[in-house]
Amino acid sequence: MSAPGRPARVPVAELGYGEAATELDEIIAELDRGVVDVDLLGERLVRAVEIVEELERRIRGAREQVSAILPRLQQVASTERPPAPDGE
Repeated sequence: MSAPGRPARVPVAELGYGEAATELDEIIAELDRGVVDVDLLGERLVRAVEIVEELERRIRGAREQVSAILPRLQQVASTERPPAPDGE
């Protein structure tokens, strides 16, 4: 449960990629402007690290998927296709 006056935080794993990236941008902007209350600084930094780790995990997963699919795509692309019927 969140403290009074603070919004409940959605677990990082439940955020969409764009949502997580936006939240990370917001945290970085807060830190750059120096508007983070010193009592919340550690909490915000921990959240930023959690987001970065999750985004990196998703990027690795996407790379692995692409690496697994790419050979199949190359095979399909190199397969000889029958000539198109006249008029097409």
